[in-house]
Order: sequence, then structure tokens, then C-alpha cells
Amino acid sequence: MREGAPGSATGAALGGLLTATPAAPASADVPNTETAAAIRAQRSGIGVSALREDAPAKAMGVYPYAADLWAEGLLWGALARSPYTHARMVSIDTRAALAIPGVYAVLTADDLPPGPDGTPNGAPTGPCIADRPILAAGVVRHHGEPFAAVAADHPDTARLAAASIAVEWEPLPALTDPDQAFQAPPLHPDGNIFRQLPIRFGDPEVVGEVVVEGMYQVGRQDPAPVGAEAGLAVPRPDGGVELHVATTDPHGDRDRIASCLGIEPDRVRLVVSGVPGATADRDDLGFQATLALLAARTGHPVKMVLTREESFLSHPHRHPALLRYRHHADAEGRLVKVEAQILLDGGAYADVSSEVLANAAALAAGPYVVPHVFVDAWAVRTNNPPSGRMRGEGALQACFAYESQLDRLAAALDLSPLELRRRNVMATGDLLPTGQAVTCPAPVRELLDAVADEPLPPLPVDRPDAEWLLPEGPGGAGDPAAVRRGIGYAVGMVPMLGVEGSDEVATASVRVTGSQASVICAAVDPGTGFATLAKQIVQEVLGVDDVYIAPVDTDQPAAGPSARGRQTWVAGGAIERAALMVRQQLLQPLAARFAMSPELLSIQDGRITSYDGVLGMPVLEALEGKDLWATAQCRPHPTEPLNPETGQGDAFVGLGFCAMRAVVDVDIDLGTVRVVEVTAAQDVGRALNPRQIEARIEAGVTQGLGLALMEDLTVAEGHVLAPSLVGYRLPTSLDAPDIRVAALIEDRDVVAPFGAKAVGAAPAVVAPAAIAAAVRAATGMPVTRLPIPPEDAAV
Repeated sequence: MREGAPGSATGAALGGLLTATPAAPASADVPNTETAAAIRAQRSGIGVSALREDAPAKAMGVYPYAADLWAEGLLWGALARSPYTHARMVSIDTRAALAIPGVYAVLTADDLPPGPDGTPNGAPTGPCIADRPILAAGVVRHHGEPFAAVAADHPDTARLAAASIAVEWEPLPALTDPDQAFQAPPLHPDGNIFRQLPIRFGDPEVVGEVVVEGMYQVGRQDPAPVGAEAGLAVPRPDGGVELHVATTDPHGDRDRIASCLGIEPDRVRLVVSGVPGATADRDDLGFQATLALLAARTGHPVKMVLTREESFLSHPHRHPALLRYRHHADAEGRLVKVEAQILLDGGAYADVSSEVLANAAALAAGPYVVPHVFVDAWAVRTNNPPSGRMRGEGALQACFAYESQLDRLAAALDLSPLELRRRNVMATGDLLPTGQAVTCPAPVRELLDAVADEPLPPLPVDRPDAEWLLPEGPGGAGDPAAVRRGIGYAVGMVPMLGVEGSDEVATASVRVTGSQASVICAAVDPGTGFATLAKQIVQEVLGVDDVYIAPVDTDQPAAGPSARGRQTWVAGGAIERAALMVRQQLLQPLAARFAMSPELLSIQDGRITSYDGVLGMPVLEALEGKDLWATAQCRPHPTEPLNPETGQGDAFVGLGFCAMRAVVDVDIDLGTVRVVEVTAAQDVGRALNPRQIEARIEAGVTQGLGLALMEDLTVAEGHVLAPSLVGYRLPTSLDAPDIRVAALIEDRDVVAPFGAKAVGAAPAVVAPAAIAAAVRAATGMPVTRLPIPPEDAAV
């Protein structure tokens, strides 16, 4: 049933107010097809490649997304955005917009709760530091920043009204070069430096026998979600509001939105609608809070769907980075010292720049044993588009730099890049540059060996009858004689969960009534397949095949944001613990009846069996007439902030590792690149759903390929030049290479539920470095920029 349709949980809660949009079918039930039957037949717990329950609906286009929702009497919202990179609003006149027939409300910063001094401040908010106003108050600090919101009876009317708002602008000097942020006048009362973090590990006077250095640059990658931001807000009788949005952090958003609106959190309810992809934050509070405010002000449901251009201008992007490195090694290729300077462009507002900087600085030496590490890292404010959390944030930028340095060092030592890495990889028990011991499994050597042992793809001369795809694509103009093949290797690591004292906690409830189990857990599935995994956990623990996952809303206990791969560990751990408590309730009476301990009973293949085989009965028979339930929390061991002077501290809960080998063909005349194949091996702890893991690896590799070769949100003087899917190049099916998963190494992490690690970020982190290494091998060029421009790949 569609979310919000009469008779659904949401529809019942709203008295049937919400209905399906006429443009889409009214049901997203899995049809009675062979595909659906196959899905049901494969529900058999952990370790099985169960098909995702939402796959048929998404494939057939009937899955309900936030943009599909509808309500009787709804209005349409629109935002007025700054045409300037940096400017002062001398005056703002909304009378012309209000005079347009069909316009119900026009809101500015004056309509939001005032700041502590009583003056309009735009109700600033942010996941770490509250410095980003919902609506700009007095000053705009980046191109496209919203300064007013409109509600009207038609989307075109709303956009017309937004364009009719008259503003007298006073342009201000724009700071777009992050290098200048240290000396430039402050753009914000909080200054231009979000964070400075040094890492001091070992002896600064040590010098290696061989020294190489380089400067590296990573561009601005956009998450480019399949669906742009959309949502529906419905006013509540108590003066609050109910929001139906594609968020990945419902409780965090609820609390921040309530603060912006000046009301109690329990008067704001967020219902998570279908999330159309999320490899970065989808929590654009400027969009969500203004949507809520428009509904509260007008007394009508208000729907807003951003255009693709608005989406590019508003949501956070990957942090552009400048990285200067110097590596020291002895004559045998053993790393002695790593020195680095890292500069991240955080854009106009703080967002999560401090967290991203911590990742980049702490992981700056990579998954290698380095006895002396000295890093200085900064995240700065500019008038460029906002930067935020995006898959592998911080770790990706550092990985490209340190892996590029390893290739330079291998050339200087006359060693193969693969052998140099093998001589230096870390293992469990080694120390990070933060002084923290790596206590989780770290099979880095095994990962490298796995990808190196895989056979290479054949050369065109080995298959003369096969069609050969040139780097220029089908019908390309290049000369086949100018094509060179290159092979590159890279390894990388990512943190599990949040860092530096983040309170990672999730709550889940499991209930079994008759033959069905149900799970209540506010962990959002943003396309990762977590909902399917949650079912597999309950099936594994309780032996019940029919498992229902309740829709996510903020009436449920919090489970935290679906970011940093945390839900597999934290929410999955809470579901496992609740299911184990229900299992105990089920087995305890049976054990007592036969005078044995519950630990002597097992559940497998839908049957309860005693250790001696005397007792055996179906789980469903034991559950008959019972109603069992339990609620549990999962909170991993605590971490601590890094020392602000030395960068020392136990900042990470755990780490995940990945190795890749990339094979590319490069036209050395034109500088065009085709990735022929990527072979990956990943440290997964335990493969809870192997097919799902392989799909996540393929997705991460493709996203990494995009950053390596084409994805760059071009900005000139702070203005996004081509904010569209035409101007922003994304990989297509013709760009995606053959992706081979050489190994999923299951060295279980004993502190993680089921021993499993998150898998989504590591492939995206390592793929750009591996592709750059392969281009380097094919051309002999240094390759110091991502994405790789043609001039860097031409000889």
C-alpha cells in the first residue's frame, strides 16, 4: 500500500488526509509474480543472498517516493535564491509577490524565531555547528542560498512569486580560494577557520634515505541523487507540523526543525518517505524547515519538489581538497615518515567539516605502518557551495594522495607499486598516527594478494575477432595505435561509525505474534538494503520467515542517522539483541518443561531442537497462542576527541579495508581514458548478504570512477556554472567497467553484531586512487588531480 493512502498506517494517523498522487498507481505492493515468489522463498537468515523486498516495486516504477505524495487542498512551495556569491541584502520587498493571485504566504528571516539578541538571524542550524541560516538574514554567503519562501496554489505560481520578490543587493567581495581564507576578512562572525587539527606521532627530526613529495587536488563531487529533494508538510491541530520527507536522520532533523520553528520537538513529526538514493546527506534543513513553516503559517498541506538546478545549489557536496605530501623511506622501501598538509574547502557553512577533517588527518598515512607521522590539516570557510558528508568523506581525499605518493616512491626505489605496498601494510595490533591501536581485523596483505592473483583481462590482440571499445567510446576518433594499457593498485581504509566521541546508539523492538514477527526501528534504508538485512537478522535468530518492518517515523525511538555505514552495526545490533530477548522468552518455558538450560536448545531451519535431539518441534508450533516482544539498544564502545595539540586519541570504533586493481586503456594523444576492469577485495567481517555486498561494491566502484574521470561540479567565482545532469557528467552503462569481486574476507570483528563491517564507503574511497594509478602506469604522467583532465593523461 502506498504510504499515506487511506488504510495505511500513515493514512490512518492523518484521518485519510494524504492520498496517492494521480500520476502514480495507488499501490506499491509486490505483485503476485514469480519474482515475488522467489523473494519469499529465499528468506532464510544471515549469509544468504536474499532478494530485496523493494526491488520489484522500484524496478516497475510503483515505489512511493516523497515526490509522489499528495494531500487534499495542498499548496506548493518555492524558494527564492541568491543570484550572488556574497552580498548584503539592503532591503527586501515582498509586496509584489503577495499581490499575485493564488499566493498564500511569503516568508523571510523576519518570520523565523529571532536570535538571542532579538534580531532576525535566519534561525541558524547545522548537524555539528549551528551557523547555517534557514533563510538568509541580511547577508547571503553562497550562490543559490535561499532568502525567502513562498506558498501558492500552483507550482508555477509559487515560482513566479519567488522571482517577484524585490531585493536591493550590495555585492560583497567573494572568497573562493581556500588558500586565502587565512588572511581574508571573516565571512561570518565565527571566522573563516572551521577547524585546525595537527597530528604529531614520532620524531620530527627523522629523515629517510629516499624522499618523494607531491601536491594533489580533489575536485567537488556532487552526490547527484536519483531523485531531487521533495517533501510534503501537513499542519497539526496543536500548532505543530507533520513532515513526509526523504530524510536519512529523522530524529536529528525533527529536533533541529523544532528549534528553528521555536516549538517543542514533540510537536514535529517526521515520516520517512521513499529515499531515492543517498550516498551523502539528504538532510537539507533549509528545505525541510521552510516547508514546515509554510504549512504552519498557511494552515494547508504544502508540497515542495526542488528542480535539479536547485538540488545542485542547495545540498552539500564532497569537500574539495588540496593535499601536500612528503614520504620518507629507507633503501629497502620501508616507510619511515609521512608529512602532510591538508586543506579542505568547507564552503559557506560548517556542516560536518570538523568530522571530515578528523577523518582526513587521522587516516592521512593510509593502511601502512609508519613510525613517524606529522600532519597539519585545516577546514576553512569560503563563498563556494556548501560541502558536507559524502560516502568516504575525508578518507577518499587522503587515499588519493597517499596512494599517489606510494606510486612515486615505488618509481624512486625501482620497486613495483604492488611490492612496495606489501612491504608496508598494517595488520591488527599496529598503531594509527593518532596513537590508537588497530584492534579490529586488518587483513590488508590478504586483500592485496587477492586482487593481484586474479587473471588480467585479455588485450585486444588476444581476441582480434571481438569488438574493442576505444577510450573515445563507440565511433571514437582516436587512433588505436595511440592506446596504452595500464594496471594500477590501491588500498584504503574507512572508519566505521562516527568518530571522536559520537554517541552511536540505536533502539529497536521485535514482536512475535503467531507466525509473524515485526520490527520497529527508526533506521532509514536509503537504498542500502538495510530493511532486507533487518529481516534476515530476525529470521536467523527466531526462525520465523514472515517478518514485517514498520515504516520509519519519529514516534519511534531514535536509531540515529543512516550515514557512515552505521546502521548495519548499530541498528542491526539493536535488532539482534531484541530478537535474542524474544528468543529467550520462547525457549525458557520449553527448557524448563524438559529440565534443561535454554542454551541447550537451538533454532535452525524453522525448528527448535535440543542438543541431544530428543526435543524437536517447529518454531511456529511453539509460538502458537503467544505474543512475545522485547526492546533493546546497541551502543558501541565509546571513543574520544582527538587532542587539539597532538591529534592523539582513540577516535574510531573500528576500521574497514579494501584493495583494488584497475586496468585502463588510455589514448595518449587525446588523453581519454576507458576503465576496462576493476578487481576488488574487501574486508567485510562477515558477509550477511553476499549478493547485496557485491552490489554495494559495484556501486562504490562506479561512483569512484565518476570522481576519477568526469564528475566535477564546475564553479567560477563561487557560481555553479552548469547545475544540471547535462552539465554535470555522470558515468553511464558504457563508462562502467567489468567489476570483479575477488574476495570478501570474512575475518569477524568480535565487537560488531554478527562480526560484520559496513561495506558501502570503502570501494568509493579506493576506486579513484586505483584508476589514477592505472593511468599513471599507462602514461608515465604524475596524475595529481581528480577528476583526471585529458591534459594530465596525454603524453
